Amino acid sequence: MTAPHRSPPPAVRGDFLLCGCQPGAEAALRGRFAELLPACTPGAWRRGVATFRIGPPGCDPPDDVASDLVFARTVIRSLGQVTGETPAAAAASVRALVGAAAWDDLHVWPRDLRAALPIAEVRAEVAAACGIARASSAGTCPGDLVLDVVLDSATRWWVGWHRANLPPSTWPGGIYPGVLAADKVSRAWLKLDEALATFALLPEPGERAIELGAAPGGACQRLLEAGLEVVGVDAALVDERVAAHPRFTQWRMRARDVQLKRFARCDWLLTDMNIDPRSTMAALGRVLAVAAARPRGIVATLKLPDWSRAAEVPGWLAEFRAWGYAPVARQLSTAGREVCVVAVPADRRVSPRPRRATRRREA
Repeated sequence: MTAPHRSPPPAVRGDFLLCGCQPGAEAALRGRFAELLPACTPGAWRRGVATFRIGPPGCDPPDDVASDLVFARTVIRSLGQVTGETPAAAAASVRALVGAAAWDDLHVWPRDLRAALPIAEVRAEVAAACGIARASSAGTCPGDLVLDVVLDSATRWWVGWHRANLPPSTWPGGIYPGVLAADKVSRAWLKLDEALATFALLPEPGERAIELGAAPGGACQRLLEAGLEVVGVDAALVDERVAAHPRFTQWRMRARDVQLKRFARCDWLLTDMNIDPRSTMAALGRVLAVAAARPRGIVATLKLPDWSRAAEVPGWLAEFRAWGYAPVARQLSTAGREVCVVAVPADRRVSPRPRRATRRREA
């Protein structure tokens, strides 16, 4: 089989990393950098972005470093900043900065998602100036060499590049391109949709998922659409559109009141409860301490009452490892001040095509 085309990196690689993040997460991101990449020193930061000077030769971070930084939506090698009186003039400055490098795709994204900026116009001008044929707003392929243009204003931009690797690096700015349709019962649908795409999770039709704190049922709705049998655990009622589904069952009680033996048949365990993260971890630990409860995947949302709680993330991940799971954490672009942890059993890989029969619903 012919290996996929991989354009070589630019001759000038850049001495800084620029990370996009949720506004407010900049300090948490700096803390994570200090733990994982101590040779990188903090640089400038503004709302929604933070920069770090790369350490001495030999300390280059890997292409997929964003997957370990938790609070980084995307990580690019920064080449500098350009300005111009018009987008066309600034695009010409981009061309002068990057030289004759060949690019597979172009990502244009705003530093501040609240700002109304001419993204389509900038994309067209830069693509023309740099000879980038595809220049898609979405649809980047793994392995592509991507030119990044980060809009600070309409005519002041940061310029950098990255090698697309994990799914979020194929989305401009690491922002999930999915949308919340009008027929979805809550935003939890979109958050789970992003989590499934981010971590390449493939729940199989006929598998059984149990969600702790299910109301009003957005995540359950997403799982039902994937063909799963779904149990929602919540003292509050879920939306009727979910409750009426033939593959949905509600255990109308608090998670701590469910008999542990009822979790024995569980392929996926989810939780997105609006409570302190220590309470969420306690609820998960209660279930996972049962020998019969061995879900092949866990998707847990841990709320951060304030940003100082971000320092507790390594401890939470250590708890997952103590339960026999390999966890990865990320702050999803569709979520608020919270962290999504996905964990799979440490002693086996998750098969993308597990063979499981459809099972009888439990009342």
